[in-house]
Amino acid sequence: MTELEKGPRGLRRGRGARERIIGASRRLFRDQGIANTGMDQLCAVAEVSKRTLYQHFAGKDELIAECLRRFDPDILPEVFENTDLTPRERLLAVFDMHAPLCPFIAAAVEIPDPGHPARVLARDYKRAFAARLTDVAREAGAADPEHLGEQLALLLDGASARGRVLGTDAFATAAAIAAVLVGDALPAAPPQAAESNEGVTPS
Repeated sequence: MTELEKGPRGLRRGRGARERIIGASRRLFRDQGIANTGMDQLCAVAEVSKRTLYQHFAGKDELIAECLRRFDPDILPEVFENTDLTPRERLLAVFDMHAPLCPFIAAAVEIPDPGHPARVLARDYKRAFAARLTDVAREAGAADPEHLGEQLALLLDGASARGRVLGTDAFATAAAIAAVLVGDALPAAPPQAAESNEGVTPS
């Protein structure tokens, strides 16, 4: 019997039940919100009994936190560690990778308790994301990398929230604004090779 087939008391339950619960929770929380998702509905969508659900999770709070922990962590290295891009390009590439609404923002909006595990995870994630932006801004030569990192993080979060409210994609506009911010904050890009040939008389 694998660990995924055991509850906290070692009780056997349906194979894959934990993953079905998490998968159903992520979909329901995303589509209809955390507050509007009840445990009975979760059980029905995940096809588990309430007893099985509580063998895996002490309650809804623990389930919310686990869903946030499962948020795809690969989006950070996929952009920030892409050596095929210059630091300037990496700062702008983050605007090409986004969700309709950041799950950390959604959780923070719906959960008022600042000590809730989901709020703590959201706060840590947002700080880490801004720190990565700051690191890349510093690598790109920004005079004030912390300021640029915070500007870009705020712009990303604003685009995510506005897009959800209006039902539109706000990231294209955010990317255009980001290009201006990055252009103003970084040293001028080196001249193109074509410019180095100015003054050469064609044959």
